[in-house]
Amino acid sequence: MFGNFQQSNLRIEIAASESVIRDSLLRPAQMQKWLMFQQFSEGLPEEMHSGLKFTSYVGPVAIQHEVATADQNGLRLLLSQGIDGFHEWRWGDGWVQSRLEGITLLPLSLGQTLSLSSLRQFLVSK
Repeated sequence: MFGNFQQSNLRIEIAASESVIRDSLLRPAQMQKWLMFQQFSEGLPEEMHSGLKFTSYVGPVAIQHEVATADQNGLRLLLSQGIDGFHEWRWGDGWVQSRLEGITLLPLSLGQTLSLSSLRQFLVSK
């Protein structure tokens, strides 16, 4: 894999309940509404579950995802192809935390910041 090792941890406060945040992160149809720069492959289930594999695209860059864990307060995705690493989400009432590590040419910290800002805006507008 070409690129640099990058890591980023962000935690933000969001005026939303734990269940609303969970639905926004575990339901692909909801994620697609706030992840503006990322497109998902077709045929995803209503809710993510352990073992699920899918592809997303950031422009022409394909990123393979495998759901390692998906539970009431967390989601961990193993990433390959465009990013070799992982993306871990944790949440609760009024907060969400994102931890991203990987080797890639993509600017992970910028993408993570924009994604969390977009999630916050999406949840505020609900």
